[in-house]
Amino acid sequence: MDEQPLPLPVPETGGGLDRRAELSEFLRSRRARLKPEDVGLADYGRHRRVPGLRREELAQLAGVSVAYYTRLEQGNGRNVSAEVLDAIARALRLTDAEHAHLTHLAKPKQHKKKPAARTQQVRVALRQLLDMFDSVPAYIVGRRSDILAWNRMAAAVFGDWAELPAQERNWARLVFLKPEYRDLFVDWDQKASDIVAFLRMDAGCHPDDPRLSALVGELSVKSEEFRRLWATHDVKEKSHGVKRFHHPLVGELSLSFETFRLVDDAEQSLITYHAEPHSPSAEALRLLASWGRDATRAGSGSSTSSN
Repeated sequence: MDEQPLPLPVPETGGGLDRRAELSEFLRSRRARLKPEDVGLADYGRHRRVPGLRREELAQLAGVSVAYYTRLEQGNGRNVSAEVLDAIARALRLTDAEHAHLTHLAKPKQHKKKPAARTQQVRVALRQLLDMFDSVPAYIVGRRSDILAWNRMAAAVFGDWAELPAQERNWARLVFLKPEYRDLFVDWDQKASDIVAFLRMDAGCHPDDPRLSALVGELSVKSEEFRRLWATHDVKEKSHGVKRFHHPLVGELSLSFETFRLVDDAEQSLITYHAEPHSPSAEALRLLASWGRDATRAGSGSSTSSN
């Protein structure tokens, strides 16, 4: 008999996320996206009361008992081994990012008391490095998609973050709550999906972070699109790619981005954008650089800043 589907949990607004609920819903969502034929199992056309694989089918593929897998999917992964998690990840055909997320949820690392609540600091040398990128938009992003520091060219492309209160310098808040960012990103849907997937990864690593929980709660209340994307439980990491923009001053921009995670602080990443040499986008960046303080989308120009 098929199990009854359960409603997705409503994000809390404080005190951290429920790790057991996160583990349960993540496993359910990954199982729901697979069909028997996707994993080499026969589908005899019987009516399925839930989408995707049944628990017993997934357990069979992973080589564990149905009772054991059921306990895990109910959020009880306290004593699960890495070998079992690997088997379940293979059965669910998880990506590397999804596999890591599953491990974080099922076997959380022990952290010192409330490390997630600390304010992240950007080293002086990194701020100086940002300032030296005269023609390259660059910024540093930290936990919860917080924007920690940026240079003048980043302000020219993305807007003057110095004019915002520190708590609003956050990619999730900008993308979902600021209409001008919906206009800036040509593929806004993809940017929104990427941001939510990043927050999901962060939640897996730090489910006890009250600031992250508050952010998720706020966005869930204020944005229907965020609620929909959060409920998918998608996780992924994008270290490079291409973003297209519709800039109010120079029009269309196509910029490649690269992500450099800091060795001494894996929770901070340097993001840079550049245009293909001699392309229209390269000329547009050159114009923005030459316009200086006038090349912002909102108010006066900016300099490198941090929370």
